[in-house]
Amino acid sequence: MSLACSRSLFFMAFIAGALALGVSCYLEYAVGLRPCGLCLVQRFCLAIFTGVCLTASVHGPGRIGNVLYWLLSLCCSLAGTVTAWRQVLLQSLPADQAATCSTRLAEMFASTPWLSVAQQMFKGAADCGRISWTLFDLSLTEWSLLFFVAMMILAVYQSLRLVWISYQRPLSGESSHRAFAGD
Repeated sequence: MSLACSRSLFFMAFIAGALALGVSCYLEYAVGLRPCGLCLVQRFCLAIFTGVCLTASVHGPGRIGNVLYWLLSLCCSLAGTVTAWRQVLLQSLPADQAATCSTRLAEMFASTPWLSVAQQMFKGAADCGRISWTLFDLSLTEWSLLFFVAMMILAVYQSLRLVWISYQRPLSGESSHRAFAGD
């Protein structure tokens, strides 16, 4: 029962991630919103998360494999959460404090080392602080942050639940309840 539950949860997380990727592609190509560097990093984290969840739902691993898949999805969600949180902070800055560089990401990777590019992206650019789309008064970045936090909570809960189940039922097949010496 536990494995079927994890497999279906991985599939539902995959569906949620695929829908979020679909919405982001729709907003970019159909609506015409241009993603900034931090948006692309979030999309990359989302794509890896979605791929991990699809792989886990198709693979259907045992308890240890489930824990590893949930931890891997937790890492992807955590990276997306940090990136989205940084962009929300950049969007909350006043316009005069926003960074002025707006170099394209491909040009930055071609001319500078990747570690410098990562530092410059998290420092922010003018287009990272701009809010160009909202739904229910939340920006696209805030929706991304909510999604990543929800997936992070799911991954932490499932990982802890599976570890707890493993603690109660050892893999060796012996009983987890020790017999008393007087029995």
